[in-house]
Order: sequence, then C-alpha cells, then structure tokens
Amino acid sequence: MPMTGTRMLLRALVLTGVGFWGTDLSQAHAAPNPPPLADSTATTEFNCSFGMARGETQQTCQVHIPAGCIVAHFPGSTRPWTSISRGGNTLCKFDDKVTDWKTRITGTCGKCTTGHCSVQFIVKFDCSQQK
Repeated sequence: MPMTGTRMLLRALVLTGVGFWGTDLSQAHAAPNPPPLADSTATTEFNCSFGMARGETQQTCQVHIPAGCIVAHFPGSTRPWTSISRGGNTLCKFDDKVTDWKTRITGTCGKCTTGHCSVQFIVKFDCSQQK
C-alpha cells in the first residue's frame, strides 16, 4: 500500500524523535544560566495612558515616580527601562526636554491621524534601596 503525504510526514517525525532520544545536549547548547539573585533586583512599573480622537494635535502625560525608587536600567545597559504601547496612527516618545528621569517623566504624542489613538507610557523602577 503506497504511503500518503500525511503518513510520510508522521513517519519522518517519529524517526526524528527517536534519533534525538539518546542525544546528550552538552552545556554548549544549553540556555545560559540566569544571573544570581544577589546580582538581580526586583522591579515595579508605573505608567500613564490616554486616548485621542482623530485630529487631536498633541497629548502628554506624566509617569508617577514612586517615593524611594529610581528608574531601573534595561539589563546590561545604562538606558532607562521603558516601553511605549500605542494603538492607532500617532508618533509617541518620552519628552527629553522636560524629562530628567529623577523627578519628572513625561510622555508625549503628536497628532492622531486615525479614528482614535491610545497610548501607554511604561517605566520600570528599582525600589530595592527603599527603607
């Protein structure tokens, strides 16, 4: 009886699985270990968000900075750990002219050119030194 495409695919998958059954995956192919807990700090995040209607020219919001916390840095860099999530067609950024990352963090968006736009500015904070 001739093999159908589905049977051939199933047979190939079974044979591939059997071939890897006894394979020793050495440390060279293993995922890297996470950093020790002592080198890692927990973070919390705060955000601000807003919506805009078509044609609104600009909107801003400020991310609250929790007392005793500092802006966390993206792991392995000196860049603030942030993200901007948006829907609709508008350009958004953290406003460098009024943001100092210690006392004030402001997000701003330009004109909304779709039916509506929404945005969320997210900042992670390190509060591990908090007393």
